[in-house]
This record gives sequence, structure tokens and C-alpha cells, in this order.
Amino acid sequence: MEQGTVEDPSASTFTLTEEDHTLANSLRFSLNQDPRVTFCGYSIPHPSEARVNVRLQTTGDPASEVLRDSCQDLMLMCQHIRGTFDQAVLDFTNEKGLEDMDIKK
Repeated sequence: MEQGTVEDPSASTFTLTEEDHTLANSLRFSLNQDPRVTFCGYSIPHPSEARVNVRLQTTGDPASEVLRDSCQDLMLMCQHIRGTFDQAVLDFTNEKGLEDMDIKK
């Protein structure tokens, strides 16, 4: 949910439900890498609520557009990390083989 003004679409607060520090901090990092962002921060109103408020101010571009772009960048980062991890596991199993591992049945 977006909370902002019609007069200034470059500054908004977005509420993400059912989320916590895991996504919020990653999203904050991704947003702060964007040169269009002048301010980005997040807060969790109460520890017992699964809700995050992300405040975003841009140099003039609509905040919702910048947020969407950063979410896409974050997805690409996660896909790259997953692909790198999967390849490392595959390389390890091909090189060492499972028989070298001390796995008790």
C-alpha cells in the first residue's frame, strides 16, 4: 500500500504486509544503490506486527516506479546468488563425489 500525495509523487511511504527486516533491509540496500534516490529508510511499527514501512524520496521520478525497479534489481541479485550457489554445489559434488562425504545413513 502506498501512502503519499498526488502533488508530489517523488516522496511516498510504502507499507509491506507480512514482511520483516529480511526483505526491508535488502530492499533498502537496493534502493540506496539507485542514483535517483535521495532518501530511503524503513521502520517496523511494532515487533508483534508483520508490517514494514518503507519511506522513499527521489530526485523527481515517481517513487513507485523507483521502488518497482529496485524490486526487480533485488530479484536479479537473488537469482544470481542462487545460480552461483547451485553451480558451486554441483562443482563440489562432481569434484569430490558423495562417497567422500561423511554422511551417516
